[in-house]
Amino acid sequence: MPLTEVRHNQETPQRQMELFLRFFGKEECEPLHSWGPGLRDLYIIHYVISGSGEFSTGGETYQLSQGQGFLIMPGAIVHYTADESDPWVYTWIGFDGLHARAFVQRAGLSVTQPIFRAKGANWFDTSHQQLMDAHETGIRDILYQSILYRLIGELIECAEPALAEEQPLRANSKETYINEAITYIENNYSQKTTVEQIAQAVGLDRTYLSSLFKQQFDLSLQAFLLQFRMNRAVELLSSKQLSVSDISRSVGYTDPFLFSKMFKKVIGQSPRRTRELLEEQGRL
Repeated sequence: MPLTEVRHNQETPQRQMELFLRFFGKEECEPLHSWGPGLRDLYIIHYVISGSGEFSTGGETYQLSQGQGFLIMPGAIVHYTADESDPWVYTWIGFDGLHARAFVQRAGLSVTQPIFRAKGANWFDTSHQQLMDAHETGIRDILYQSILYRLIGELIECAEPALAEEQPLRANSKETYINEAITYIENNYSQKTTVEQIAQAVGLDRTYLSSLFKQQFDLSLQAFLLQFRMNRAVELLSSKQLSVSDISRSVGYTDPFLFSKMFKKVIGQSPRRTRELLEEQGRL
């Protein structure tokens, strides 16, 4: 079955603040069907519906069968091959987004721990059909996101018992600080929120907190806050009831000229041009 790509208009700003579905598919493999060695630039989860095969990454090789799955990490060299006598059937889903890495880490998945096992009979067996059904609807974008979040939730649930046994939660872990900062931004981006205020709310030095964001998202805390605001502004532009000045105030800018300048810097075009594109696409 071919890959189903989730297409986005190239002129439309991509939503970088959330999990973002890129493509999905299903493969009924021939014996010894393989991919790689190679690398990908986003996260791809494979789930084995039946049969078996092997997956290699990070210098390790794993034998997988029904009910197991593996994660391809961005930039990691991987190689996987279907069994000769019992080739696997698997589904896959590719995604990215600024929260993707944090969610993947919460699920306990990494280059050194890329394997998961589904719990019981399971939602993973039906997820591909759910995506195909969503693809035929007029609200596919909403349904895609719902299914993707459910996938991440299932992965986290698979991991939680093992994580609880192997490594007790640390109240002051780097991930905890980052998540607290993101929550603060989500709750306060419409105000005159500063990096200093975010750092104070989390209880860290602003320079150190910004370095954590740089490690996690390849963005400074200031850049993360700015991009969050501008992506929220893109969403608000779909409402004809709001003027550009209204949207400026709604994302924390009292000066609409400064807002427009920053919007163009981040998104690559003016708020008015973005609204025109949304209208051309029938999204207003």
